[in-house]
Amino acid sequence: MEDFLLYEKSGGVVTLTMNRPETRNALSTPEICAEFVDQLKAIERDPSANVVILTGAGPAFCAGGDIKKMRDRSGFAPMKTVIDTRDSYRNTIHLVAKMFNGLEVPVIAAINGPAIGAGLDLACMCDMRIAAQSARFAESFIKVGIIPGDGGAWFLPRIIGISRASELAFTGDMIDAQEAERIGLVSRVVEDSELMSAARALASRIDANPGRTLRITKRLIRDSSQLSLEHHLEMAGAFQSIIHETEDHREALDALLEKRKPSFRNV
Repeated sequence: MEDFLLYEKSGGVVTLTMNRPETRNALSTPEICAEFVDQLKAIERDPSANVVILTGAGPAFCAGGDIKKMRDRSGFAPMKTVIDTRDSYRNTIHLVAKMFNGLEVPVIAAINGPAIGAGLDLACMCDMRIAAQSARFAESFIKVGIIPGDGGAWFLPRIIGISRASELAFTGDMIDAQEAERIGLVSRVVEDSELMSAARALASRIDANPGRTLRITKRLIRDSSQLSLEHHLEMAGAFQSIIHETEDHREALDALLEKRKPSFRNV
C-alpha cells in the first residue's frame, strides 16, 4: 500500500502530506502511527531540515479516528482486553504525540479542511496553524462516547486556555475557521486556494534563519510551560552559551554589519 505520508523537501522546508483522501486521512492503523514516528525521527536527524509543513490530501485535513474500525474493533483501539487497548494507545498514537512534542524542528499545520477529534489534536501538536476558509474543527470525542485519549486534553488548553478547551471538549461542537482564529486556535485564515502558498511563505521566512538556533528556540518555547522562570533562565543561559559559539551566529553578525544576506550552514 502507498505510504500514508508523502514526503517532499525544498531547501530546508519539508512538506508532509497525509495521503488517504478516501478515508479523510483518518488515523486508523498502527502502521500510520509508526510512519509518523519514523518520518519525524528522520527529520530530527536531518540537520538541513529547518521547518515542516503538515497538510492533508483531498477535502479534509484529518478526520481523526476511523469510526467504522472503532465499531468493528479492527483498528488500534479498542482491543480484546482493556490492558491491550491501553498498550495499543501507548504504542501508537501516544508515540506520535510524544514525537511531535519532542521534535525540535518547527512544524506548521496547513489545515486544508475539517480537523476532527484526533485530527484536531494532531493540528494542536504542531507549533503553528494556518487554516483554509473551508476548515472546520471539533474536539468531538464526547460525541462517540470517549475521551480525548491521544493528548488533546493536554495540547488544546495550552493553546486556547482551559475554559475554551473545556467548552469544545464537553460539547463536541464544531467551529468554523473564523471562530478558530478568534479564539487563537489558528493564527490566520486564508482562501482555500492560497493555503499552501501562505504556509510555504511562512516556512520560507523560518527557513531563512539558522537551523540549529531554530531548534533550540523551539525547545525553549516548548519547555517553558513546564518550568519555573528560574529553571527556564538556567536552560536559556546554557543554550545561549552554546549558540554563541556557532559559525552561524558569527555569520549572522557579519551579515548584519556588512548589510548583506546571510549564508547559514547549520554549524
